[in-house]
Amino acid sequence: MFTGIKSKIAKLTEAGSLWSYPGYRLFWVSTTIFVLGASAFPIALAVTIIDQGGNATTLGLILGSRILASVIGAPFAGVWTDRLPRKQVMIASDLARAVIVFSMVFLSGPATPHIFLGLAVFLVGVGDAFGAAAAGAIMPSLVPDEKLPAANVARNIVVRTSTIIGPGIGGVSVYLIGGRLTFFITAFTFALGTYFLNQIKEEIKSEPKERESFLTEMREGLRTVIEIPWIGAMIFMVSFQLMVVLAAETVLLPIITKREFGSNTPFALSAAAFSVGSIISAIICVKVKVKHEGHVSILVWMIVIVAPLALAFPVSGTVIVVAYLIAGLSVGPWEAWWSTAVQREVPPHLQGRVFSIDHMGSTALMPLGMALVGPAADYFGERNLLIGASIFHILMGLSVMRIPGVRDMKMPPKTSIAESEQD
Repeated sequence: MFTGIKSKIAKLTEAGSLWSYPGYRLFWVSTTIFVLGASAFPIALAVTIIDQGGNATTLGLILGSRILASVIGAPFAGVWTDRLPRKQVMIASDLARAVIVFSMVFLSGPATPHIFLGLAVFLVGVGDAFGAAAAGAIMPSLVPDEKLPAANVARNIVVRTSTIIGPGIGGVSVYLIGGRLTFFITAFTFALGTYFLNQIKEEIKSEPKERESFLTEMREGLRTVIEIPWIGAMIFMVSFQLMVVLAAETVLLPIITKREFGSNTPFALSAAAFSVGSIISAIICVKVKVKHEGHVSILVWMIVIVAPLALAFPVSGTVIVVAYLIAGLSVGPWEAWWSTAVQREVPPHLQGRVFSIDHMGSTALMPLGMALVGPAADYFGERNLLIGASIFHILMGLSVMRIPGVRDMKMPPKTSIAESEQD
């Protein structure tokens, strides 16, 4: 048995395979440890706030402060990620979050005002912004270009899997030792991940540039997104789709399933099914070669409307769970091809800023969308809102498909652009 295991490990790490690159192996292990702790963190936070006498408003404000901080911090994170070695930025952000979460063991006492806990969560969100920008930009220095799709998918599979396993770990930990001590476990995982990051030998592929002012470099990142129209268009598209479609189904899923079926089980299973679907789809997309990655990504992304439509017509809990499994398949192309395209098309010294803008766009409008779901559902009705959001999703996707570069996630020759504009 052990001989068979050794032979499989040897095959995985043979020269030329994804796992033969030591820097990527260390990065992947660090990511695995970190995201397991990170996905357990919200469970401990929610339980702690409720145990302190907090209500839904208190919980929403504190959780929202993390997203707000991540959005505010993203432009600054992008500039510093492009100025410094990405490994150092990741280590600093992980250690900072470890210290902050560790302090929450003491800040979460019954006599401590909620504002201090909210401030700590806000600072964790700032760390999220720096970590996200550096993690996306470091990948080309760890593996060759032809391995980027597989490398990005392997990383995203870990993140998706953690959304299934992490809350369970958090729930067990909270049950056994309580929310406050679970913060200690989370802080330990954040710090442990940096041990592996510190061993990475990052290969800097770009020549050092003369440093300009902070605001100039920030504007340069924004200008890059605008001057590469397919990047700006796709970030814009997804940002509004997340605000309208994903916000609506995220808020209404637990409400509708509890009301219609009298149980939280369909809600929990649907969330897990979505992650499973995305993992399956991402693995398939690594194996399959398509001619136009951008158009395929957008068209497959349209499948996500199966989820809100299933909620609009809640036939049974099983149907909703299956619908979320199918909807999860829509995410795979993005996880396989989007980061790879940005890493391929954007100069290395600008990638941190571009990934930070992508991160900001993906999160900035979600809180607004979630805040508007309740009033919109009251005004239009849940069913009409979910159907309307689905139609909006399709129209938004179709509207960007003819923008230059979107078809292949690559800027076409100028002659192709001229021909496209004449059509």
